[in-house]
Amino acid sequence: MKARLSFGGDPSELTAQLDLRPGASDRGKRRVTLDGAPISQAALANQIRALWLTPAMDRLWIEGASERRRFLDRITLGFDPDHGAQSAEYERAMRERNRLLKESRDAGATPPSAWLDALEDRMAQAACAITASRSAAIDALAQAQQAAAQQAGASEVFPKADLAIQTPDGLRPEANVDVLRERFGRGRRTDAAAGRTLCGPHRDDLSAIYAAKGLEAGQCSTGEQKALLISLILAAARAQTASTGPTPLLLLDEVAAHLDDGRRAALYQELTLLGVQAWLTGTGPELFSSLADTAQMLNLAAIAP
Repeated sequence: MKARLSFGGDPSELTAQLDLRPGASDRGKRRVTLDGAPISQAALANQIRALWLTPAMDRLWIEGASERRRFLDRITLGFDPDHGAQSAEYERAMRERNRLLKESRDAGATPPSAWLDALEDRMAQAACAITASRSAAIDALAQAQQAAAQQAGASEVFPKADLAIQTPDGLRPEANVDVLRERFGRGRRTDAAAGRTLCGPHRDDLSAIYAAKGLEAGQCSTGEQKALLISLILAAARAQTASTGPTPLLLLDEVAAHLDDGRRAALYQELTLLGVQAWLTGTGPELFSSLADTAQMLNLAAIAP
């Protein structure tokens, strides 16, 4: 797959390749290049901010915490490109810590304290950075939603969602490095028995409340859940557009299929006002008829095998 990108200067060529050759050493690995040079995910986030919705995400509010955590992290990456690197550092240190604890447990030996101290310090440092970035992203979404609500008046088409980070392990989101380091150290025995680390940002959850009704997102109707999800994507686009850096690219797969006429028209109006590049897919042109004068239409015909 190739794409040409332009942010006001000379265009760049982005290429993504997936090697599926039988027997290839890097089979299944994705290779991304920018102007022919390999580029990491963190570096790519500095070039492209992307927000997307797919039909599979409609179940976000009723699925497990891991999906909501990934959703929050993708949005956070648009505000802080270093968030991905911090998350990777935390995961690396945690995996190494889990391995040491398991090996020591299986051997009936005492875990190497100095080594664990160093790993837990890395985890604590990265965990604080992760939580700070997530919290800043939630604050930015709240401000963008509030600004939109004031402009739209009382009858919001896409409702405001009150977001919060939930920590099932009892750690407060504002816990500092010393608190986290001490908690990791104190949990070595229980973590060794469980075979995994039982506290930290890898277990956080994202909670959302339908503000106007005071109702948890998971208890809302499917239409309300969809509207909340679109509301957050639009809020992220507004906030990222207002901040420094590249304008976000919106990828909205089948987003209009299950919206009534009022919400569909409101979505298209919001996208037009935002002035971002948005790609919308659908099963029929009638879903986009009101965009005929403002959007480019592409009809992808089925190709017989």
